[in-house]
Amino acid sequence: MKNIDIAVIGSGIGGSLISALNKNKDLILFEKDKNLGGCASTFKRLGTYFNAGATTFVGYENNHPIKNIFDKVGVVPNILESKIAIRTIQNRKIVDRVANFEEFLTNLNNVYYHKNNRIFWKTIKEIDERFWTLKKVYFAKYGFQAYAKTALFVAELLKEFGFMLFKTADGYINEVLPNISKEYKAFINSQLLITLQTDSKDLSLLAMSLGLAYPFHKVFYPIGGMGQIIEDLLKDVNVQNKEKIISIKKEQNRYRLISTKDEYLASKVILNSAIFESSKLFLDENIKKYYDKFSFSDQSAFVVYLQLDSKEKLLHHYQIILKEDIPNCISNSFFVSVSDINDEKLSRDGYSITISTHSKAIFWEGLTKNEYEEKKEFTQNFIITEFLNNFDNIKKENIKTLFSATSKTFYRYINRSNCGGKPITAKTIFQLPSCNTPFDGLYNVGDTVFAGQGWPGVAIGVNVLNKELNKI
Repeated sequence: MKNIDIAVIGSGIGGSLISALNKNKDLILFEKDKNLGGCASTFKRLGTYFNAGATTFVGYENNHPIKNIFDKVGVVPNILESKIAIRTIQNRKIVDRVANFEEFLTNLNNVYYHKNNRIFWKTIKEIDERFWTLKKVYFAKYGFQAYAKTALFVAELLKEFGFMLFKTADGYINEVLPNISKEYKAFINSQLLITLQTDSKDLSLLAMSLGLAYPFHKVFYPIGGMGQIIEDLLKDVNVQNKEKIISIKKEQNRYRLISTKDEYLASKVILNSAIFESSKLFLDENIKKYYDKFSFSDQSAFVVYLQLDSKEKLLHHYQIILKEDIPNCISNSFFVSVSDINDEKLSRDGYSITISTHSKAIFWEGLTKNEYEEKKEFTQNFIITEFLNNFDNIKKENIKTLFSATSKTFYRYINRSNCGGKPITAKTIFQLPSCNTPFDGLYNVGDTVFAGQGWPGVAIGVNVLNKELNKI
């Protein structure tokens, strides 16, 4: 048995960032898969590298949590700025999400004209900019200092945003964009589903602003895959991959971890697992009950992977919006992540493409083996057909490799069937789990705790966790 100070379980964005920040401590990062990064990993199949999920790397700019963390750990990611963050295509009409506000507004008005577009989007951009200037962002529980710092953050929010904190997203849309077209609303909601896992009917104005404004920031493509960023972060961290933690038992003021390879006694445990799937790790009833109270979010992803033999010049990111929902999914859009044509690792034999959309985990769990394969193939073929319909110079015969993944696939490889975190809505904001727990030395990190998903959201949570962990 080995004695360690900190055990981090899971190498997703949160687990990797917190491990990098504490790399000089007696720390081990455990990962069950051979690839690091979880939903942000890069894997090899049939001779080609693929990104497990979308490849938008956002937030690497001065005075933002992501760059602050990378600077602290001394890592400069190998990234390439996407001048067009996302190209959205709906009914063959194109809107490019670019950082330049006036250029974006011109694009938008050509497709979704509304007399109040400038007012709406300027407000969205300004709210987002004001949020990232906040100095006291904090959310933690189970201790006087934690509650005090959280109270200071709430006070800062109220001072900065006032009534806007209580205004609903749909209410603001109806107020400023009255009689908005069905297509325009779909354009807004499709982007919110990517960033916040839900649409405008459940969100506050503040949350909607953060979800819609991220293409106003610099958006980057990770050269060598998203997993390369994770590997660079962890280059000086004691990582033990292909080692799954089977059980954890609290023993007085320490935690006994049993893995597939060894046994460990840790003073602190940080879980990068989904919070509502963490109960099964523990033998203690009190800890099990704590995690069981968090309701399972069965929102997951359906992802299609393909290798494309084409000389067509493609952008890094597209969003295709359809008229109806994709079969066996809960969205009428899909997100396309394309490897850079000059990426020697991913584009060696053509483009490596990841196409992702939203689906319910429980749907795929309830099928027989034959039903599962049949519906999986049907959904995959539907998405490919719509993908080809939106790229005139790409043909079916250009596709050299094709396969897909459901929630069951993700559970097999990264030990979670949910993907993307639980939607943070006006109703759930105060039910959001914090990074700390009622149990000394036990912490959580990642997209199912404060402050939600994506690199910026997870990085905010990592900053809070690092302060709790080190009593800063």
